[in-house]
Amino acid sequence: MPSIAVDGTDIAYAEAGAGPPLVMVHGTLGDQRSWAAQMAPFGERFRAMAVSLRHCWPGRWEDGGDFTIARHTADIAGFIRALGAGPLRLVGHSRGGHIAFRVAQNHPELIDALVLVEPGGELDESLGGAPPAGHQASAFAKAAALIAEGREEEGLTVVAEHTGGPGAWAKRSEARKEVNRANARTLIGQINERRSPYRRTEAEGIRARTLLVGGDRSQPQFARILDALEGAMPNARRVTIPNAAHSVQADNPAAFNAAVLSFLGQG
Repeated sequence: MPSIAVDGTDIAYAEAGAGPPLVMVHGTLGDQRSWAAQMAPFGERFRAMAVSLRHCWPGRWEDGGDFTIARHTADIAGFIRALGAGPLRLVGHSRGGHIAFRVAQNHPELIDALVLVEPGGELDESLGGAPPAGHQASAFAKAAALIAEGREEEGLTVVAEHTGGPGAWAKRSEARKEVNRANARTLIGQINERRSPYRRTEAEGIRARTLLVGGDRSQPQFARILDALEGAMPNARRVTIPNAAHSVQADNPAAFNAAVLSFLGQG
């Protein structure tokens, strides 16, 4: 498994294809395998790289260190710089979408195009106020406590149902459940991630052309974030993927891949 050293830690990734680089960042309880359905199609046109964030599989939360948004943002920026390939395409899902937003905000010189797939987080008052994720912090804290007690399946069910609705864990494929189980203990670190809300000035400052992606069956909190960002980001367009909930790229990979490749081909 290839890796790139960033600030003393090897950042592992999966890779397919050749050509202009495209980096993908997974969400909560995920890793590089969260993009399995994208590797071959994206690899036909790009050097597609799916990163495993610091402490995620094949790493372990027990390896120590922080699990903050700032740390992971710095890691992705460092990873991109280490490639030495100039501005590139960056794709992020959920928590990874939030990280991708922060990379574009703080390191605009690294980004040619941005794809935010139901980015997670909250909105400050300038973008509508009330946390669109509702009680996400308390739900994730409850899940982390269960996992810390050894009640892993219960904790994973809490997260799945918060992001995907009732019965979401039971509906997941075994392959996806295995990825979540392998990263379950990262949730213990994530509850102290210090994630800031999105602010209008931040969104307005991102000039990279951006595709905002949502699923037509997702929970309403994700649409609220997309609505706010669509209204504030100057070069954003939006697409809704049919027959997809929050795990858009896994729920309907054919439609997702076609939409993203079409967008990236327009630059």
